[in-house]
Formats: sequence, C-alpha cells, structure tokens
Amino acid sequence: MAATKKLSSLFPLFSLLCFVCIFLLLSISRRASISSFATHPNFFQFRPIDTTRSDPTAAGDSSCDYTDGSWVYNPDARFDRYDSSCKEIFKGWNCILNNKSNSGDIVKWRWKPRNCHLPPFDPLKFLHTYRDTNIGFIGDSLNRNMFVSLFCTLKRVTNDVKKWRPAGADRGFTFVHYNLTIAYHRTNLLARYGRWSANANGGELEALGYTEGYRVDVDIPESTWEKAPSFHDILIFNTGHWWWAPSKFDPVKSPMLFFEKGLPVIPPIPPDVGLDKVLKHMIRFVEKTMRRGAIKLFRTQSPRHFEGGDWDQGGSCRRLLPLLPEEVEELFSLKNNGTNVETRLVNQHLYEALEGSNIHSLNITRMSEFRADAHPSSAGGKKHDDCMHWCLPGVTDTWNDLFVAHLNRLKTRN
Repeated sequence: MAATKKLSSLFPLFSLLCFVCIFLLLSISRRASISSFATHPNFFQFRPIDTTRSDPTAAGDSSCDYTDGSWVYNPDARFDRYDSSCKEIFKGWNCILNNKSNSGDIVKWRWKPRNCHLPPFDPLKFLHTYRDTNIGFIGDSLNRNMFVSLFCTLKRVTNDVKKWRPAGADRGFTFVHYNLTIAYHRTNLLARYGRWSANANGGELEALGYTEGYRVDVDIPESTWEKAPSFHDILIFNTGHWWWAPSKFDPVKSPMLFFEKGLPVIPPIPPDVGLDKVLKHMIRFVEKTMRRGAIKLFRTQSPRHFEGGDWDQGGSCRRLLPLLPEEVEELFSLKNNGTNVETRLVNQHLYEALEGSNIHSLNITRMSEFRADAHPSSAGGKKHDDCMHWCLPGVTDTWNDLFVAHLNRLKTRN
C-alpha cells in the first residue's frame, strides 16, 4: 500500500518527464525534416506573398488569379516546347549552348497557381485560334525575350514560316498557312527621344545651365511602333528598364530633358514624372489609333536579380535555385532602396496610368521575382553578369502561358 502511494505521488513528475522527451523528439524530427526539405529541390515549393497591386483592369473578374501561386520542381519533367537549336534565340540567352551549369534545371520548375490550373501552351491550338491575326510586341529587349519564346514555340510545329516585318518592326514572321504574323517593335522609352545640345542662340534650358542631354518628346511615339496600333490585332507593351538607367541617361552629363507640344517642360522634371507623362500620352495614342476590337496588354516589369552591386558595379546572379519569399523581399522591397528596386517602382506608375483605360495588364512580376536562378548570368558572354534578360528556354515561356490564358479569357469575355 505504501509502495502504491509512493508511485502515485511520483506519477505527475513521471508524466512531465515523458512529455518533455516526446516534445524534444518531435522538435528534432521536425528540424531534420526541414533540413531534408531544403536540400532536395524536387520537394522545394513556396507560396509567394503579394508583392504588387492587383490588376485594376480585372476588377470584378471572378476567374482565377494566375499570378498567385508557387514554383514546383519536377526532376523528371521533359521540356519539348522547343530547344536550343531555335535560330531566333539571341546567343547571349541560349544558356544550354553556353553551358550554364543549371540550364537543364531551369525548365523543370513549373508555375502552379493556387486555385486553378495554368494550361501549358498548345502551339497548334494557338495557330488555329488566332488564324488571320497580327500580334505585336512593343518595348525593350525584355519584350524581345518574350517574342522569341513565342516564335520558337510556334516554329516547332510548323516550318511554313517566312520573315516579314510590318512598318517599323525590328523583326517579324508570318506563319503562312495560318496567316498569323508576330512582330517585335523595339522602343526603349515608348516616346521619341534623341540627343540634345544647347542652341547657340540660347533658350529656356540653356538659361538654366543645360548644355547637353536627351530630348524626350512625351507626346510623340517612337517611329518604330507609331503605325503598329493600326496594323496589329493584339498588342503587348512594356517599358521601364531604361527609365532608371544612369549609365544611359546620366542625370548630370546627359540628363533626360522632357518636351511637350514641342516645348521644353519648365521647370525640368525628373524621370519618374516624365514616365507618368509618357504613359498618359502613349495610352491615349493607342486607344485613339488601335484597330476596332483589338486586344491591348501592358506587361508589368520584369525583375532584375543583381546582388552585390548593379551590372556595372560587379553585381552578379549566381544562384541555382529560386529565391525564398523572405529573400525576395530583401532584394525587391522599396524600403530597402536596393539595386533592383525599379521593378516595383515602375509597376506603381504603370498601374496608376492604366486605371480608367481599356488596356489590360499582364502581371508577370510576382512569379518572376523568385527566379534568380534563370538569368544568363556569367554565361551570357558579356563582360558583366547578365541578370536582366532570361535564359531561353526559361521563365518567359511561362509568361507566354499566362499571355495565352489572358487572351483566351478576354476572347471568351468579348
């Protein structure tokens, strides 16, 4: 009886010891599981947080948000959309031929939306659906990156292609059997610009001490694309990378000098205000000159992934895996004012400009911010790491998946 009483009095202490042991074992097991998870990329997936404002042109749309999702790795994934033999791929973006160490893994990451399925690109279906259609990409080299991805995908299923460029286009192709034309119109700022030097007779800018710079006419489209809205049935625009480029437009030695209605804007305005003016005028121009029933998209900013400095300051992008959410915030947060902050800054200006227009935004920013592993980096053949453009095949193929999904959605809605 006494022994039973003694055991009974020790029972609470024994229970506490058992609980502590079980807690410690579970904690160790969980840590081991997390460690194993982090070292096996085939189980690596993450949910991105909301890093940009929602698309104002999709307000009230109950369909799925393709931009809210995660990248999922499949080690057995086979990519047969096109390969490195596609001749339109710019040499610096052909990461497979350039022997980038992770080039084979880049296409094994698949974007999976949270609440729906993003259909893979079906090139034959696309050619049939958009027969007798002209599609124009208007923007800087990042839009060319996307244009090449689309061309290589379509070229894989048909050889009946001829080179043909609409007025002003940098390059273009017609898929003859389907009478489908796709073209790329290069423009860095959308607006017309060129070198400016002080006039010997003086002027308002000269009086303020300006001797040289770049004249940007905020209300005049660049000639490379001014006729595109009246020709194309579908247009996809971008701009931004050149607006925050002191290496191109040095604020002291060669500043942007903005003109409106042929006269200099006085007092001179900074590039971000100039961007707002250009977007306002270019959107108005497109709405006025676009073909009846045409679809107009504006692609959001493609993120750069320079770490340790900008492109001309020794910056690099040597990562072999996508970023984690907290790493994305560290690299792109506006409050950090980091090297790559232009991404979200440009998007703020873009969304404000698009409000009230009939131009839809194509949000590729969120999904792309995580893909620090998918740039040409040191394999791009430049003297510096290319952490701006994307390897092909690569992330821009997913942009085109999203592009087609948006087109089909708008087609159904109309």
